[in-house]
Formats: sequence, structure tokens, C-alpha cells
Amino acid sequence: MNNRRRLIVALGAGALAAPFTSFAQQQGKVWRIGFLITETASRFRTRVDAVRAGLRDFGYEEGKNIVIEFRWAEGNRDRLPELAAELVRLNVDVLVTHAAGVGAAKQATTTIPIVQATSALDPVAAGHVSSLARPGGNITGSTFFATELSAKRIEVIKDAFPRVTQVAVLVDPGNRSNGTTLQAMETTARSVKVTLHQFAVRGLHEFDSAFAAMVKKRVGAVEVLDQPMFTTNAKAIADLAVKQRLPLIGSGEFAEAGGVIGYGANLLDLWRRVGYFVDKILKGTKPGVIPIEQPTRFELVVNMKTAKTIGVTIPQTFLQRADRLIE
Repeated sequence: MNNRRRLIVALGAGALAAPFTSFAQQQGKVWRIGFLITETASRFRTRVDAVRAGLRDFGYEEGKNIVIEFRWAEGNRDRLPELAAELVRLNVDVLVTHAAGVGAAKQATTTIPIVQATSALDPVAAGHVSSLARPGGNITGSTFFATELSAKRIEVIKDAFPRVTQVAVLVDPGNRSNGTTLQAMETTARSVKVTLHQFAVRGLHEFDSAFAAMVKKRVGAVEVLDQPMFTTNAKAIADLAVKQRLPLIGSGEFAEAGGVIGYGANLLDLWRRVGYFVDKILKGTKPGVIPIEQPTRFELVVNMKTAKTIGVTIPQTFLQRADRLIE
């Protein structure tokens, strides 16, 4: 099968109107990339910058050979199906999305290639792909299994603060991954003799009351789940934790934002990796044969400045394990 056939099969019926030839013969073509994002442009600026950098790594630049069509859900997941349908009607060559946007994109098209930049869900369990090694449909990209990471952070909390027995968990009640994630966390918590307390928040306006309730509950630390509402409000959450003098742990972004501990994959690296997947697809590879990737390295970051500010001491043996200390 020649390159022209491969591109037609990969991009589906919606692409039949375009006279595709081999990639090498299309140096002057301008590709259209759809960008479906759950949050606002301002909150996702660094991630968008990472994607642009990743595309430049493979020779793609806006205004030169690509056009990016942005659709922002502004934090309203209910808008995702409508926005995904808009991008499909635009006949984009590739649709890039993340988190809840993956399901919306999958419902909107079975032919246009979809690149999931990041997702906390197991894509196989979610029914998005047949397997990680061979997705089999029109979806490929990166995933990090937030369930395992969230459970591991309970152990990290106990290692950093051995006397802590009560831990708060900040939860977005609308997130699909809550059930399996919280179950795994409870199992780990029991093994290290920690009691978990869930605090559900539906938006930024509920963060203050949630942290006030944590103080009344006398929790010793707070874990923030890998959910879009939280990662895009990392600074606000970290500031509240400092205000209430509570050690906070989440992804690396939270340590950067002012939390005490960050543990997880580098999410900006995953967003930059989008360039690799887009390039493979535009050169004719079907997304169904491009393996779903997982991070292989996890970084432990300790914000010593915040630890000193809120008056907590972290054992030297724990600090020696850290990949990076923020002074």
C-alpha cells in the first residue's frame, strides 16, 4: 500500500476530499491540527508552549506548515462533545486532546487520528484502545497511571512525615478516575497506618472552605490528585496549603508552585512528546499501530523553602532520595 493509501486509511472518510500524496511531495502543505482542551487558554499556556516546542522539534511551525485550531472548554466538561464535533467538521488532520477530552474526541470521530497528550485513566480499561502496545483504533499518545501514582504518594507522605496519621485528599467529584484511584489509596493507607479524609471541591470557589475543613479535621498532610481542575490551579492550592500550614504533595508542578513535595512524571515532557506522535501520523503511520507511551522516570522534588515557611522538618534520609531540592 503506498503512502497515499495509508494516509487516506488513517485519516478516514473525512479526509477523502483532499488530494493526498506522499509526505515528501507535500513540503508546501499546511496541516491543520485540532486542539481540544478542558481548561482555559491562560491556565494551559505552559502546556501549549510545550506542544509548540515539540512540534518545532519535528519541523512544524504555525504560519509555515501547520495551523492549530484551538477549542477551550473553559473548565466545563459538558462542552467537550460539542467542541470535539466542531473540530471534526473542520476536517482537521490530527486532533490533540487530554483527560476527559479523549472520550469526547473518540465519540466524535472514529477516523481522524487522535493524540492524547496526557490522561490519568488506563486507556485500555476506559475502552479507548485495545492495548498499549497496539492501540488498534484512531487513538495513540501518552498516559500516566494516576491510580498507582496517587497510592505511591501516600507512602511518600509517610516517609517524609512519619508521625502523620491523618491525610486529606482533594477530590474533583466529577472525575471518572476517582473510584479506582481512591480504592488504591485506601489500600496503601491501611498498610502504612494512615487514615484518609476526602474533601470534594467542584471549583476554585470551594477551595477555601475545603482547606478550612481540613484544619478542623486536624489532618497532617494533603494529597492533591492528578486531575485537570487541580493541576491548572496549582498555585492557588499551594498558597492555601501554606496559609493553613499544611504539607502538600502532588505532581512536580505542586512543588514548583509552593507545595512541599512533588512526585510524579514531568507532565510538560509528555505534552512536548505530542510533536512525535503528530509527526508519525502526518508521515502516514496509522495511530492504531503507534504504541501508547508511559513515563519511565518519576521525579521527587522537595520545596525546602516552603517546608521552612510552614515549620515542618523532613528527615535527612528522605532528602537524600530527592532528585531536586528547591531552596
